[in-house]
Amino acid sequence: MGKIDDLDMKILKELVTDASVSVPKLSKKINVNPSVVYSRIKRLIKRGLIKKFTVVVNEQLLGYNVEAIVGANVDSKRRAAVMDALLELEQVRSVHEVTGRFDLIIFVKTRNLDELRDLISNKFAAIDGITHTETFVEMSSKTREPVYTLPK
Repeated sequence: MGKIDDLDMKILKELVTDASVSVPKLSKKINVNPSVVYSRIKRLIKRGLIKKFTVVVNEQLLGYNVEAIVGANVDSKRRAAVMDALLELEQVRSVHEVTGRFDLIIFVKTRNLDELRDLISNKFAAIDGITHTETFVEMSSKTREPVYTLPK
């Protein structure tokens, strides 16, 4: 299939920034023939480097105004079941098994603090295997697009 090269990296960089960009527009931006860009994208998909093209929703416009991170300790025998149960809740965005003082880190978004309280006090509490939670409400955040480089 060939190695990843600088052109592949340029294409990935542009697609990470805006996956909706058309092939002709992308080809002009990186100064490469559209057919080459198209075939490279197809190759990157086939190789599994591009897993999917997606949409990023402005959740605040849908009323999700509170973002929180929840650290949870769980019964080790129930860890997988707890993770699955958490992902069934609409407010849970992702669940991560981690090292450190918590077993799981859970990213959640709710419409308001009352909904967050209900989520933690009632819905999380109803999941068999969660033994302790600690909630961190996000005050502000900054993010950036990932930067990928070729191995040297």
